Amino acid sequence: MDIHTVIREKSIAYREYTAKNLSSLVQVPSLCGKEGALIQLLEGILEEAGFEEVKIDGLGNLIGRIGSGEKLLAIDAHVDTVAAGDLHQWEKAPFSGERADGFIWGRGAVDQKGGAASMITAGRILRELGYNGCFTIWFTFTVMEEDCEGLCWNYMIEKEKLVPDYVVITEPTNLGVYRGHRGRMEIELFFTGVSSHGSAPERGVNAIYKALDGVGKIRELNHALEVDDFLGKGSVAVTSISSRSPSLCSIPDSCMIHLDRRLTWGETLESAVAEVRDLVGDEVRVEVPPYECESYKGTLFRQKKYFPTWKIPEDHPLVEAGMDAFTLLFEESPVVGKWTFSTNGVSICGSHGIPTIGFGPGNELFAHAPGERIPLEDCVKASAFYAFLPHMLEKKHMKKTK
Repeated sequence: MDIHTVIREKSIAYREYTAKNLSSLVQVPSLCGKEGALIQLLEGILEEAGFEEVKIDGLGNLIGRIGSGEKLLAIDAHVDTVAAGDLHQWEKAPFSGERADGFIWGRGAVDQKGGAASMITAGRILRELGYNGCFTIWFTFTVMEEDCEGLCWNYMIEKEKLVPDYVVITEPTNLGVYRGHRGRMEIELFFTGVSSHGSAPERGVNAIYKALDGVGKIRELNHALEVDDFLGKGSVAVTSISSRSPSLCSIPDSCMIHLDRRLTWGETLESAVAEVRDLVGDEVRVEVPPYECESYKGTLFRQKKYFPTWKIPEDHPLVEAGMDAFTLLFEESPVVGKWTFSTNGVSICGSHGIPTIGFGPGNELFAHAPGERIPLEDCVKASAFYAFLPHMLEKKHMKKTK
């Protein structure tokens, strides 16, 4: 029997195992920076599944290993989630992990504990089949992605020296093979005024009014940004405004506007900052703010809130291996696409140039939404894909190096 048939049948046989694990993961809240309890749960599950090595790094990422080949393949799921929001908008309790109507329900089910549960099943399958190919496979369960995507991987690459040859991100793709997405960054503009008594505004310079002029220019900039044939158009939006004044009876002497900037191919931190500076002039301070929050282990690892754009070609061996693996497993061709949102790929491929694809169970439409849920059948198929991909990638890699 072909290896892909064996793996597919094992993934189906482990449907209940995958469902049980996913439900248990959803039942443990894991907000960004508070993932410790979930990491402990995952550590035990990986050990029971027979992973050859299980460890937690200095930031708090959990890493499990299968195989001992010379080449490194990483399969990644972030395990932190956003908050549940308004509980009245949920059909089912957000941390129930309830199984109903073919779905597993709850916060994080699709973003992205479904990917994590599928990875665990894949690791168990590979272990049971005695995988001894040319890859060491690292299954990474990463932290702090929701607030600062890529920071976890910057830490693993720069501090832990874990540098894979290839990476698969298990964010939801509707079981498509994704090969990139736009980057993003945050920009803050600081406008300065002169305070005066509110009864005589003409004596001062209202920083809010100066900022409003800047808001109009930013709005116009959004219409003029670059377009990439694959990734689409860059964008910029004002997402917050705050001001300071001596009192509510005083003219504000400072005003800050916060920008969400989405970067298409060819746009960088430097080019985006330069565009804004040209619009607002030298009197306005333009900053890219830092991310400075401790992990659940108390580790502080700083970076700027800049998350580079990335993509790899459709004919890259990793993309082709993903497409071929899907076709052999499920007897149909996968959709090849891109994410709308941002992922850990901004670090892995965007900053460090490591070839990366996405393949994940579920639909990104349910991410961050009330009623979040994921089809269990997607998780079953994803577990087969993750277990089979090293075999297919080995063929592509060996062909490439001949």
